Amino acid sequence: MGAAVLRKTAEERRREIIAAAFAEFAERGLHGASTDAIAHRAGVSQPYLFRLFGTKKDLFLAAAEHCYRITLETFLRATEGKRGDEALEAIGEAYHELLSDRQKLRMQLQTHAACDDPEVRALARRGFGQLVELIERASGADPGRVRDFVAFGMLLNVMAALDVLEAEEGWPRRLMDACRDVCHEEV
Repeated sequence: MGAAVLRKTAEERRREIIAAAFAEFAERGLHGASTDAIAHRAGVSQPYLFRLFGTKKDLFLAAAEHCYRITLETFLRATEGKRGDEALEAIGEAYHELLSDRQKLRMQLQTHAACDDPEVRALARRGFGQLVELIERASGADPGRVRDFVAFGMLLNVMAALDVLEAEEGWPRRLMDACRDVCHEEV
């Protein structure tokens, strides 16, 4: 007798497809990614992919939502039991670690790039808003400080995408040194 084959549940397959879509959309974006490549990467047929998600955009939305959820859950864990500056510092450290995941960073940027679509824009606004509201609640910081904190995070996104966060010379080093100076003045 052969070994028993364990069938995966629809939810397990759904998670695998989202992971495959996450990778493909991070690399190629909403319009450049192919559902054929996503199905192949996930080891499923294209009809099955569409049975679970309906459309390519629905799959993109699921991947984008997953991206925001990763960040939100990371921030929630980082701020557990912390308030004020301690919470901001913990979020900053956690986010810096997230930036090392180039695939996640690229998925986040691809989501922003696809915001010309109203459904993508609505999801991005909701996801980004949840992050800002968590930062506000956990830190208790005034709106100007929250603005500066979030703006610094977006600057880090750009610098991470350019792969210059760890540069030792030139404008990236000067910019990062200036950012560190500001961060240390505030704490």
